[in-house]
Amino acid sequence: SSMGDDMSIKFHQQLLVIDENLGTEEVEALKFLCSDLLSFKKLEAVESAQDIFQLLMAKDFLNKEDTFIVAELLYRIRCHFLLHKLGYTKETVQENLPWKGKVSRYRQMLYELSEDITSEDLRRAMFLLRNQLPKKLTNMSSLELLNFLEKQDHLAENNLQILEKICMEISPDLLKTVNKYKMERGLILQVSLSKIIESAAPDSQALLEEMRELLMRRQIMSLFNPTPSPLPATRTGSPLFSPGRIPPFSTLLSSAYHQKNPNTLLPAPAKLMTYKMDGPHRGYCLIINNFNFTGTLQMRRGSDKDAEMLVQVFTWLGLDVKTYTDKTSVEIENLMQEWQSKDHRERDCFVCCILSHGESGLVYGTDEQEVPIRKIMSYFTASQCLQLAEKPKLFFIQACQGKEIQQAVYIESDAQNPDLLPVQQLVSPFESIPEEADFLLGMATVGGYASFRHIHRGTWYIQALCNKLQLLVPRGEDILSILTEVNEDVSKRADNLGRKKQMPQPAYTLRKKLIFPVP
Repeated sequence: SSMGDDMSIKFHQQLLVIDENLGTEEVEALKFLCSDLLSFKKLEAVESAQDIFQLLMAKDFLNKEDTFIVAELLYRIRCHFLLHKLGYTKETVQENLPWKGKVSRYRQMLYELSEDITSEDLRRAMFLLRNQLPKKLTNMSSLELLNFLEKQDHLAENNLQILEKICMEISPDLLKTVNKYKMERGLILQVSLSKIIESAAPDSQALLEEMRELLMRRQIMSLFNPTPSPLPATRTGSPLFSPGRIPPFSTLLSSAYHQKNPNTLLPAPAKLMTYKMDGPHRGYCLIINNFNFTGTLQMRRGSDKDAEMLVQVFTWLGLDVKTYTDKTSVEIENLMQEWQSKDHRERDCFVCCILSHGESGLVYGTDEQEVPIRKIMSYFTASQCLQLAEKPKLFFIQACQGKEIQQAVYIESDAQNPDLLPVQQLVSPFESIPEEADFLLGMATVGGYASFRHIHRGTWYIQALCNKLQLLVPRGEDILSILTEVNEDVSKRADNLGRKKQMPQPAYTLRKKLIFPVP
């Protein structure tokens, strides 16, 4: 019909106008964003946006009735001024993305990284990868570098180790983008597996439960341990997957689901449930503030400021707060036992904050004896504290996890003797967190690094945590989103000379979103 022809002509004209407004760099970005939708071979021959549109039409991602894929791509590369050509606005694209978006979260993360990589970062990355890159290659864009790593199988959705190492070497700030993606991916995986287990046949539920357990452990492991390690075997003794390489999460989910429902598609990940936070009492908050030490460790000046802020914020959030000052290692363990046996029946959650000196995977009592973080948390597992089963248990640790950095006048470090900590002694947060659900461990810094304390204003981490809780709880943000903002805040801080950097990291086995009610 002539009306259909008119639509077709209008559709092609729209694409033509968009094509004319996009330069070489934008076309490269579009090619990269379409890497999971179109074959590498076909994309290599692409010279213009129009070529990409033709390939998308051939694959039925794009037609005159549905132009959303082009709108999404324009939105991703920030060419918002072209959206109106298709009848979209930035807001309408944002609204439709959760259910119509085609670009994977993994691809978005890589593109975001490429945008943040400076020319100096790129030069250093190419130097680090000099043995992998072709000898003749002297110059490439960040997108070309990421593309090359993918083609050489050094980078994939389930294989981020090399990327993480590069980010850590050239700029820890870049690592935030990767970690944020991994946290989001882990949450989606956990809720999807929960849904599958609910709908699975009884005989396959045990295996799926086991798979979820292994994947949750693996997720935490990969977040804090950049070196690949083989997956543990199932309880029956045989490895669940080939060592060292897990299939993409989507493959795992769909294969498990199809065994039970061979004729149906995998359901879309359900909206994440939230923990119940409307009981008669919010919960207890325990704060241990170690300030004076009996041996060689220096006084933790500024720590009282942290303790004050924590009391203020957690009282405001409705928790019953109790503070203890200067506790030995034995006293810390005794306190854990005491709080484990409190009546938690009518309480929604439990929070524990420890401010002290520390090393990798442990904190010090005032007697300078070690207390492993894992041991502290183990008092509150479901088997040890039944009344807190299925309730969120949050632990915030302000202590160094290793190497001290050159001192400046007002900035001190919470490490004991940085030079005596060999790399192989590092304990990552996943090793500290119990292997069961509903725990969150917020660490002031990654393993092997110092965390910083201003002798008048308190620590970077605790101050950022308190400020972000006060700012974002009233906006209805969940705890993981808030901790991502804390990372952002702390990573931007430096001493007066701009030399010291710190990067906090959370480990968690939360099954649901944790949103504190607005006080």
